[in-house]
Amino acid sequence: MISKKIIIRDTLSKLIGQKSLAHIHTVIRNLKTALENHSHNKLADHSIVSHGKTVKARSKYLIGELNQILDARSLDRAKYYIQRLIRALSETKTGKVNDLNLHRWKEYDDILTDSLWILDKRDTSGAHNGGYWGNFIPQIPNQLLRRYTKKGEWVLDAFLGSGTTLIESKRLGRNGIGIELQRKVANSALKAVEQEDNRYSTQTQIIVGDSSNLDFKAELHQRNIKSVQLLIMHPPYWDIVKFSKDKRDLSNAKSINEFLNLFGKVVDAASPVLDKGRFFAVVIGDKYTGGSWIPLGFYTMQEVLKRKYSLKSIIIKNFDETKGKRNQKELWRYRALAGGFYIFKHEYIFLFKRE
Repeated sequence: MISKKIIIRDTLSKLIGQKSLAHIHTVIRNLKTALENHSHNKLADHSIVSHGKTVKARSKYLIGELNQILDARSLDRAKYYIQRLIRALSETKTGKVNDLNLHRWKEYDDILTDSLWILDKRDTSGAHNGGYWGNFIPQIPNQLLRRYTKKGEWVLDAFLGSGTTLIESKRLGRNGIGIELQRKVANSALKAVEQEDNRYSTQTQIIVGDSSNLDFKAELHQRNIKSVQLLIMHPPYWDIVKFSKDKRDLSNAKSINEFLNLFGKVVDAASPVLDKGRFFAVVIGDKYTGGSWIPLGFYTMQEVLKRKYSLKSIIIKNFDETKGKRNQKELWRYRALAGGFYIFKHEYIFLFKRE
């Protein structure tokens, strides 16, 4: 592995002074072959020494960059790509709200940047468990945390549920706070979070309480937390699933107006602890009532926009089945044809920025 560390950087640097495109292509081709022979997995990391520090880079990324040099049809273009790769392996250029190295943006091919998310089966690795009715798939907080937080920052989930956000936060090296109305559910979430390996020595805090009537500042102050850098909410989709008999539970709201009023109170209560300029994500879907489609997602979006937030994105995420519709696809297709409606196959992720 040591020889690989030296070969990549030194070889690229020596090519800057070359005057023969053919020679550059020959050297790059040999380097590419060496990398391919060394890697059994395109996602495997290579170690590159840069200014005395070890930098990790994926084989797939390195080979892709070398291919671009090989495709260059002019000496200047080839050297441009070489210098760009040297810079990517030597320097770090991150944004204000994440740890992504923009010099190596091509390496993040698993991070979604489109507004349509077609996600496969839920991630069930580690402590993640899909048994809780109403939890969202771990890929959602994974994408949001990597885009909108840095390691060591704080994430707040105001509707904790089974703890998906906190499990993913712990896995990615972010500190997490979760608010859960039901003590039994909170205890179950804590057990799940504790099962996840804490290799980044992060902190996890779970608070049993009503997010619509909670003094978030006082709760954070009590735990020596100044503020949070990402706010996530995955509220009940009104009364589609009754999560408890508690009147404070949004799933027990008697009307759409009551639901939106309660949701707005949660936004009001949590917003003061979110740093200005940072992001707030709401994950929610729509519902049917009395034969009519209720655009619950857009109603909740409007509630947030009444506050000091700007809308950054509306993401449509697919889902193929829910617990209620599992093994009933044919029945629901018949109902759709008979009733003149379309079956829900999506939900929303509304992304806001606090101004």
